[in-house]
Amino acid sequence: MTLEKLNNLAKIGEIHPEPADAGEFNGLVKSARDRLQDIEKNILSDAGQFDLAYNAAHALALAALRWHGFRSTNRFQVFQCLVHTVNLSAEKTQLFAHCHQRRNVAEYEGLLELDETLLGEFTRHVNELLRTVEAMERIE
Repeated sequence: MTLEKLNNLAKIGEIHPEPADAGEFNGLVKSARDRLQDIEKNILSDAGQFDLAYNAAHALALAALRWHGFRSTNRFQVFQCLVHTVNLSAEKTQLFAHCHQRRNVAEYEGLLELDETLLGEFTRHVNELLRTVEAMERIE
């Protein structure tokens, strides 16, 4: 079912087939792991922590998509595909999409509206995503 849905997204041009690459997958996971470890040092501002969490989330979402043999140039689409790539719940997918929108407003308009509850929840879910992606079978 997952592959069928991803193939359907590829047919309409939302994502593109590209053979999975072990080096890329491992590099994306390492990048996410390193960023999440930096958050734990608790020496950064909330904005800095959010930036690290967001980039870790994107790296993991892309790693999951690449594991399935697809790529997207659209950051939002990478998050939306989590429903299919790691069976992420719709609720958690919405949280990732919401944080993507917050990141865009911060990046392009200079306004980051963030509270500790959202930051904590987002970081917790990114760590869960890390464990899920790390548990995926290794690419040969």
